[in-house]
Amino acid sequence: MEKAQRHFEGKLDELSEIILRLGGLVEESIGRSVRALVDRDSDLARRVIEDDAHVDRIELEVDQLALELLALQQPMARDLRFITTALKINVDLERMADLAVNVSERTLELNEQPQLKPFIDIPLMARRAQEMVHGALDAFVRRDSERARAVIRMDDDLDRRMEQIFRELLSFMLEDPNSIPRALRLTSVAKYFERIGDHATNVCEQVVFMTEGRVIRHPWLAGMPRDGTET
Repeated sequence: MEKAQRHFEGKLDELSEIILRLGGLVEESIGRSVRALVDRDSDLARRVIEDDAHVDRIELEVDQLALELLALQQPMARDLRFITTALKINVDLERMADLAVNVSERTLELNEQPQLKPFIDIPLMARRAQEMVHGALDAFVRRDSERARAVIRMDDDLDRRMEQIFRELLSFMLEDPNSIPRALRLTSVAKYFERIGDHATNVCEQVVFMTEGRVIRHPWLAGMPRDGTET
């Protein structure tokens, strides 16, 4: 029995390590996608797109191991929450990588035309999104619900930055109709980083569930603030 338990715990550690490996690749993809945008580096943008296949392979690896643990080990409550959380986090991380690919695809299109404006606000937004992803993974590793809640609160700032960028780009489009295609692509890029923040928030909500057994995905239904804390 002890041998079986040690084997099971080793598999749980392996699952955690694979999730972290996936998270590291996602953080790298996000960073490279914004660097390709700012530096107008089409080669780097193409590498982000090509490397997404590696992220997809690791996502499948997580799914396989997690489902194996669920099917063969019949884990109890605490371990069951960890495994189901890993499965859900896995989906969010893969989607973050897809959004980095989307940024890179828009970069390739933008590089075919003159630059519309200096890239200041979007890189700041991207950096905040990266901070949220890193914080979410840190909360998962440490099983730290308070860290998770702090990351959730950061999403409001990301939303404000998105609105500010949208207003600025709208003014470009109103002043010069020729700028519309480029401005729309930049609006999409900003939206992609905002969505990365949303996925980081999802991860943190799952961390709170994993550590506390509390569902905070829809806190307004219980009259709670967005981060699921008691009023």
